[in-house]
Amino acid sequence: MLTSLTPTYTRCLSRLPRQHNILISLDGPSLRTPRTHLYHTTLPRMGSVDTSLQPHTTGRAAEFAKAHYSPNPLILYAGWFCPFVQRSWITLHEKKIPHQYFEINPYKKDPDFLALNPRGLVPTLAVPVDKVGKDQKPLYESVVICEYLDEVYRDPQKNGPSLLPEDAYERAWCRIWIDHISTRIIPAFYKFIQHTEEKPYSLDEARSELLKQIKIFAKECDSTGPYFLGEQFSMVDVMLAPWLCRLFLFDVYKGGVGIPDEGQGGEDEQVWQRWRKWAKATYERESVQDTLSERQQYIDAYKRYAEDTTQSQVGQATRSGNRLP
Repeated sequence: MLTSLTPTYTRCLSRLPRQHNILISLDGPSLRTPRTHLYHTTLPRMGSVDTSLQPHTTGRAAEFAKAHYSPNPLILYAGWFCPFVQRSWITLHEKKIPHQYFEINPYKKDPDFLALNPRGLVPTLAVPVDKVGKDQKPLYESVVICEYLDEVYRDPQKNGPSLLPEDAYERAWCRIWIDHISTRIIPAFYKFIQHTEEKPYSLDEARSELLKQIKIFAKECDSTGPYFLGEQFSMVDVMLAPWLCRLFLFDVYKGGVGIPDEGQGGEDEQVWQRWRKWAKATYERESVQDTLSERQQYIDAYKRYAEDTTQSQVGQATRSGNRLP
């Protein structure tokens, strides 16, 4: 549990031994150091894994990040490579929400970051406690963050339309398909990308499972599109967009996803037409493109996944057959 204490202007940094009582406050504000106040927590020792990643965004994502380096009471702690982070970033972009983007490598488990989120995962959103914005409180889990942002920033003049429908049934329907993405498509994505010859399942079996889950999703997309609900870009689209953008990695490492080319879908051609229309519109959307780094960065970052040597929590959960964190 995080406990807010009296603010201080000292920074206490140390390597984590097996158990540490972390007492930490960040000096602020500055260009790259967000403002937050003192938190205290006891944390287990954590190993240093996947720490050699490129430390910063590139391409259009670098430009969008740079535009949000200035201090702001609302802070997104992010890792450019993380698709769960991209969900939150797309939402911030779509809603035109002022915020500070703060790039970290969560695999290094900096005590500053752990003081805010003991789980050590990105995205983490530092939310202002009040309108003054002097103190922040944390939120994590990408779905939670995105729905929070959509619910709080609702001024249609400033923030545009809601990403979830106003109608309660339609909103619940969207959440069913958000759950399908989170519990079916994404686990199949990682099971496929982490396939090696030692696995008890074949590469083709992993590919077929991902295609199956994508096809189930595509069947539910609006028949005219281009987005899941039709003309309106929604939270459902946000939830899957980052993994859509990473499907090219299967061409690099696993011989392709196997989505049929146009006219080659057989009896499922209409379903795959919906998918192609959805994929094109979603991939080309400004909020998606502005939160993407250059492709080579992802190729380098996901090499560990393709070799099944990653020590990320998602990678470990996939390897052990457990639920993704």
